[in-house]
Amino acid sequence: MKAAYYEKKGPAAKVLVVGDLPEPQAGPGEVRVKVAVSGVNPTDTKLRGGWDGALEMPFPRIVPHQDGAGAIDRVGAGVPPSRVGERVWIFEAQRGRAFGTAAKYVCIPADNAVPLPEGASFETGACLGIAGMTAHRCLFQDGGIQGQTVLVAGGAGAVGQAAIQLAKWGGARVVATVSRAEQEKVAREAGADWVVNRKSGDPGESIRKFAHGGVDRVVEVAFEANLDLDRAVLKANGVISTYSSGPHDSAPRLPFSPVMRQGITVHFILVYVMSREAHQQAARDLNSALEAGRYRPHVARTFKLAETAAAHEAQESGAMVGKLLVRL
Repeated sequence: MKAAYYEKKGPAAKVLVVGDLPEPQAGPGEVRVKVAVSGVNPTDTKLRGGWDGALEMPFPRIVPHQDGAGAIDRVGAGVPPSRVGERVWIFEAQRGRAFGTAAKYVCIPADNAVPLPEGASFETGACLGIAGMTAHRCLFQDGGIQGQTVLVAGGAGAVGQAAIQLAKWGGARVVATVSRAEQEKVAREAGADWVVNRKSGDPGESIRKFAHGGVDRVVEVAFEANLDLDRAVLKANGVISTYSSGPHDSAPRLPFSPVMRQGITVHFILVYVMSREAHQQAARDLNSALEAGRYRPHVARTFKLAETAAAHEAQESGAMVGKLLVRL
């Protein structure tokens, strides 16, 4: 089968290869998916580049990418044969494993292949995993958000767009921050009720103007940089759910007394350590939002498999607004 892979870590153009690999076979409890579209995430590029300083390869050869979508063509022992032919979206394909979705076929645990609702495209399915599940956890870890006001920082990013759409589906009012004009358009199209450019004027005043009395919850992409703003706009007993804080060596200083006096709760969100139940609830709700027509990921660009290195470079550039996909 054709696949993109690397055998050492480093810059995408130097280490990513597209070539032929043996087709994988589904083991017990697994399904094999014929991949139609593979999704690119920051996790994929960071793992390939040795972002955390870990240049040692956990496997001799790695096929990257956690997310994707396609159709099940084979099942392993213990998986109902009726699943063959099922259209699915994939999450965490390469978690603890050597082979992800940047290949014609991938074998994954059956639970990681979620039925794709009728009418949803494979492109949409390939956008759901990391971004959708991260956004869902940020929003719903503490229960429903009906009637709340949610601030989504970085509203044009993949998680930000997902959070806006899921928050609106969940019955919340949403204010989003962006830093460029083209990002404002994307955040509004995602459904944000109010969009604030954090680089102009007084973003805190603008957010408070929209959120009378403050926001209930913040979905935060830059915890260290935005902590003061978040504190300024949060209600007492509000929540910050953060899934990123900038550079890997970020070491935010937490002003204990002010945070304590506001009763702020901080959740640190990492999709890979979510419980099985949290993954399942996220998958159910993402599908429900899809079926209701309330979740429409914005795709910035789709690459060919031979262009996987270029897709990684585009992800790393930070210049693209929306999801990056690789079509098989």
